[in-house]
Amino acid sequence: MATSTTSPTPSSPTPSSRTPTLTTRPSARRLLVVGLLLAVVSAATFGTAGAVAKGLLVQGWSPAAAVTLRILIGALVLMVPAVVSMRGRWHLLRRPGTLAHIGIFGGLAVAGCQLFYFLAVEQLSVGVALMLEYLGPILVVAWLWLMHGQRPRTLTVAGVVLALVGLLLVLDVLGDVQVNTAGVVWGLLAAVGLAVFFVIGADESNGLPPVAFSAFGMAIGAVALALAGLLRVVPFRVSTEPVALAGAQLPWWVPVLWLGVVAAAVAYVAGIAANRRLGAKVASFVGLTEVMFAVLWAWLLLGELPAPVQLLGGLLILAGVMAVKADERPGEPHPEVEPLPEVEPLADAQPLADAQPSA
Repeated sequence: MATSTTSPTPSSPTPSSRTPTLTTRPSARRLLVVGLLLAVVSAATFGTAGAVAKGLLVQGWSPAAAVTLRILIGALVLMVPAVVSMRGRWHLLRRPGTLAHIGIFGGLAVAGCQLFYFLAVEQLSVGVALMLEYLGPILVVAWLWLMHGQRPRTLTVAGVVLALVGLLLVLDVLGDVQVNTAGVVWGLLAAVGLAVFFVIGADESNGLPPVAFSAFGMAIGAVALALAGLLRVVPFRVSTEPVALAGAQLPWWVPVLWLGVVAAAVAYVAGIAANRRLGAKVASFVGLTEVMFAVLWAWLLLGELPAPVQLLGGLLILAGVMAVKADERPGEPHPEVEPLPEVEPLADAQPLADAQPSA
């Protein structure tokens, strides 16, 4: 093969001469800090759903109706930024693996998790149903062990135990025990849906930005929940009566918009972004703080004071999260996170060598 003796000029850089520094991944410390912040934002916003939705339920809304509108509005809110973020990436949707990721996420992590929880609550107390659903992080640890050979070490096991005891205290399960075999099965299926949220959400191999992945997955979830309502798998009732929140009477659409924009759009995007930075295991345990935020929001919005034992449970959950994080060895890879696929360049894209760094 002949070799040219003429070097390319700075004004016309070749693909091989473009600097790779702009594509270098952020440092591990920055990924950790940003990931933890995003995970806490996700847990805090997810945690508002219970207190805000309770006002709707008191006025006659069914849980399925409230959640379906929440997911649908969230998907609609994210659709425009999702389309913008997909510029130059639409070809990724032609990949069967990408479509499978979106379908599994929307069907199990969004619709399935919600639907199974509602079916569990019909047979169990709310505390027991939530306790079963929040076994999801343990399923994540089991998945990483069985599929990726990541055997849980001592600190991870200790973190699991601390987090479970904390959940028992926060949810007050021991004081409200009501067990039914069918309900337990539905609760465990909800835990599978929760585990899927963290495992699939942490996998970057589809190449989709978090906002696009969330929007497309939530759209599928909203359709699935709407079909479940139409087929009367779960009751579907709405009301236009004013809703009481934080001592004020609000129009019904205010809490509905809050559920869609904050407790769905913001929560899911922040959660997916956190999963990709922290990995499924750590992100799933940080996600347990959602129950602490749920108790806090119930106090602020509904005046439901947390009991001292619930505060103790919150501290144990935090201790469990710190133990799981401390068990990760420096530089240890997240096996569930695959390398990002190449994105087809835009026809009008500016060469990297000439690009100006963002502010």
